Amino acid sequence: MPRFWVLFSTVLLFLAIGYAPLSGQVTVTVHNPVTLARKPETISLKAAELKTSLGVDDLRRVHIRDPRTGKDLLTQAVDDDGDGKSDELLFQTDLAPDETRKFLLNVGERIVPSSRDFKAYGRFVREREDDFAWENDRIAHRTYGEALETWPQEPLTSSAIDVWVKRVPNLVINNWYMVDDYHREHGEGGDFYSAGDSRGCGGNGIWMNGKLYPSANFHGSRVLANGPIRVSFELTYVPWVVGGARVSEVKRITLDAGRNFDHFESRYTINGTAADLEDAIGIRKGIDAQISKSTQAGILRSWETLPDHHGKLGCAIIVAPATLVDFSEDSKNSLVIVKLGTDKVVSYDAGFGWSESGFPGEADWDRYAADYQKRVAAPLEVTISTH
Repeated sequence: MPRFWVLFSTVLLFLAIGYAPLSGQVTVTVHNPVTLARKPETISLKAAELKTSLGVDDLRRVHIRDPRTGKDLLTQAVDDDGDGKSDELLFQTDLAPDETRKFLLNVGERIVPSSRDFKAYGRFVREREDDFAWENDRIAHRTYGEALETWPQEPLTSSAIDVWVKRVPNLVINNWYMVDDYHREHGEGGDFYSAGDSRGCGGNGIWMNGKLYPSANFHGSRVLANGPIRVSFELTYVPWVVGGARVSEVKRITLDAGRNFDHFESRYTINGTAADLEDAIGIRKGIDAQISKSTQAGILRSWETLPDHHGKLGCAIIVAPATLVDFSEDSKNSLVIVKLGTDKVVSYDAGFGWSESGFPGEADWDRYAADYQKRVAAPLEVTISTH
């Protein structure tokens, strides 16, 4: 064989190997183990499994095809620890109760999403006294940074989780900050919820001897994932004193497209001695708030009236029932108290729904929160196989 054809054949072989494994078709099988629909649900594929099955290091080159439509799905490679290497690949799909679906994997050129594909986004907002704001296609939040503590106009020391309600699925936080008139309704929603120095909707703090000891404003932030499917970031807080201990916190917040709940994880470092430290997660005491508690499900729920005829808002906190200690309150918050284990890590879900955007009544919010808890308790069953 002429040398040219040998080289040409070798190139074709390498291209073929780069596009698909020689061992055959790679399939992802996803099973929904509960009798509840999941719309949409995020599926995570670990980098190590994809490298083994596809021989690929750059997860952005992995294509996930839906056999029902014959089209590739939107994906997102995520670096969970900020070391510059992707740790997982995300995609989303709808699943009927007890449904099993299969998806086909291949390796090809990286597909870069357009701005229209993004349904999750967040950023540090230096121009608004160090806010960190984030959103998806359903809800939006902000929390407060260092500069706000000494802002001459309206200083605030608080690690509350604030709520911005949305009528529209498009991303709004950049436009709202730019126009700077988000306390009024302009057809998209707005900031009608005053978190102040309460816990807002899902803020937490150390609980000792029946008293809440929250952190002050965050002093550092880093973004780990920023759409199109997931926004994930970490906030760091300067140490504060609780009893005889010095406490510091790194809080990770994750929000996926299509959900009304964020996932929170607080990693505490405790130096010194302090007995009976627990964690308290709260919901502010709003106007005419109706409170519901479920020890069995690990849910604390509120349904309150927003001021100035802006409708009703439901907030809920979901904790693992095995970690739940008690429900309590202070002057500003309804609280759920959870164990602070030996690893000093606290994980929970918290979110909200608005009467003007999908939750017309209290029962609708209760149903959504209860169904969400059941889905959290029964994660998807995901396997990768080569045929």
